[in-house]
Amino acid sequence: MVDEKSDRPTALVTGANRGLGLETARQLQADGYRVVLTSRTESKGIAAARSLDADGKQVSYHQLDVTDQGSIAALAQDLPNLIPRLDVLVNNAGIGSWGGDRRLAAQTIATNYFGPRDVTDALLPFIPRGGRIVMVSSGLGELSYLEENLRARFDSPTLTRPALDSLVASYLAALDQGAQKRDGWPSSYSVSKVSLNALTRILGRDLSSKGITVNSVCPGWVRTDMGGRGASRSVPVGGRSIFLTVKLPADATGGFYRDGKRIPW
Repeated sequence: MVDEKSDRPTALVTGANRGLGLETARQLQADGYRVVLTSRTESKGIAAARSLDADGKQVSYHQLDVTDQGSIAALAQDLPNLIPRLDVLVNNAGIGSWGGDRRLAAQTIATNYFGPRDVTDALLPFIPRGGRIVMVSSGLGELSYLEENLRARFDSPTLTRPALDSLVASYLAALDQGAQKRDGWPSSYSVSKVSLNALTRILGRDLSSKGITVNSVCPGWVRTDMGGRGASRSVPVGGRSIFLTVKLPADATGGFYRDGKRIPW
């Protein structure tokens, strides 16, 4: 077991073997956090962790596939051996899919929406009062990408988690029927990030009594493998946007941010 009396803040970052996840881990480490870096591929994740901290005292590694319930459960079981508590959870792992391939679209929803939802549920018992949860979203998750009827349903202030899951299920059903465009759905990537932003608002409301804040962040169009070389932002700048969301005031919750400033959802 680790030292439970340690007052050093702790953080866990998903999808952190490269790109924004690795950069976020780097910035958190530089700010004094003890970081648990996770990734789907173990060899790549271990190499990334060692690139930040060769002896593993400040940065540790654990395998995590956010779409695999067994992998999530293993992380939750092992976490007390890595850190005394979890002050910050950054749900960064994500993929992109913009075409009409049903398999890729479903995988995008599984990774970008169900993944952060399930990881958060599993790790919530380790997050103390004052803890922060950050969902890495996208400008493509703005409500403006939805047609009016869908927008109203996602934007409802009384939206519950079961109702949100039902909305996501209706998208997947429309996808199976080839009716997603007829029903007004945008790309699977947009659907996943709109849903993630909706989950953020729900969790922000539901966890406020526990003193845990939950916010989404748009890092901008970043030159990662997903964003491409033509993107307007560097990885450090995008990572800074995520880091600033971690450092928001304690009363900021349920919002959507870029560069430390709240933006319209």
